Amino acid sequence: MIRRSFLTAGLILASMLATPCRAQAPQKLTLADAEALAMKNHPSVQSAQLRAEAAKQLVTEVRSAYFPFASASLTGVESSADSRIAAGALNNPLIFTRYSNGLTVNQLLTDFGRTHELSKAAQSGAEAKSQSAVATRADILLQVDRAYYRAQQAQTVLRVAQETVKSRQLVSDQATALEKNKLKSSLDVSFANVNLEEAKLLLVQAQNQMDAAFADLSTALGYPQQHTFDLEEQPLPAPPPPDPLPLIDEALRQRPELLGQRYSRDSARYFAKAERDLWLPTISAAGSAGLTPVFQDNQLKDHYAAAGFNVNIPIFNGKLFNARKAEADLQAQAADQDVRALEDQISHDVRTAWLNANTAYQRLDLTDQLFREASMALDLAQARYKLGLSSIVELSQAQLSQTEAEIQQASAKYDYQIQNAMLNYEIGRRR
Repeated sequence: MIRRSFLTAGLILASMLATPCRAQAPQKLTLADAEALAMKNHPSVQSAQLRAEAAKQLVTEVRSAYFPFASASLTGVESSADSRIAAGALNNPLIFTRYSNGLTVNQLLTDFGRTHELSKAAQSGAEAKSQSAVATRADILLQVDRAYYRAQQAQTVLRVAQETVKSRQLVSDQATALEKNKLKSSLDVSFANVNLEEAKLLLVQAQNQMDAAFADLSTALGYPQQHTFDLEEQPLPAPPPPDPLPLIDEALRQRPELLGQRYSRDSARYFAKAERDLWLPTISAAGSAGLTPVFQDNQLKDHYAAAGFNVNIPIFNGKLFNARKAEADLQAQAADQDVRALEDQISHDVRTAWLNANTAYQRLDLTDQLFREASMALDLAQARYKLGLSSIVELSQAQLSQTEAEIQQASAKYDYQIQNAMLNYEIGRRR
């Protein structure tokens, strides 16, 4: 009775301790939900969007030159009698004891198009940043898709490993029972146990791969900690088109990286024109008015006002403007070559992705057929072994082939989904 009481108390205590440690049910997650979470949580997406918004402010900064610049001033001076500024200037102004306040307005009349070109350069630069944000979102979506399918693949391989352990455990038990009844030798038991341990090793590796896959998926979703999900199966996409040339044309029209590079090239061209316009005159107007309620000896009027204009004509600056124009032209030419290089790279990447997707699609039927043949061979090997017509070696080889074929069959499905996602990324459809 005492022993039973201790046992009951131990079970109750164990259940109480285990209750808070029960794992929560995995969160159900579809691919669309995963992509939405990544767009909401991933810091790279947020950073790219903020940089794009910051680049738009540069357009406003440049265009501010079109508008008047007004400033208010409050000035108080206490000077000694008959003071004049005698050094540091070509003029010789008087200094009066006074207090005054006023308003000064400066307005650029024209710089013959330089501000206009700078504005277009800033606008193109902002568009380039916007396309960079789109490219970042596409990168994250691709990471999510790959991590999602790889996690599903790891889960499938884990289920195959678990079933393999069960089936080989059954064979090991059967061989052990037959050996005890003197119907099989200890060699059969040894082979069966070796196969069982190999299956257990496969199970450990599959578990580790699944944990690593969920860690990658959690990171792609923007989570700082690893999460486990109940992933929903996605339908297989349609086969790739027979010709990659339309895909290449589509990619050259809509890949965000290429669009951003073209905007950067346009920005460099506009800036080169603006640097050329440095040699043109600048015409501006200025006006100032105010009150001087406090002054000494009635030497100043109680108000003032003045207006004028200024024409600034560059003549010589040690070839500074020439060097700036040459630098801007060379940068624009380099941007042209960057666009060409990126177009060539995108064409190559689309063609490679198309080939990989085609190969992955062809593997679907081949692995299905391989699994059917391996399963049939395993059934025959098991029947022959039970009838004593074959050795444990033949059965072990059939088990190994069937396991490998099942893993390849499961992997082929998710590999094709991954390759299809990469093809869509290379074309520019993930935005």
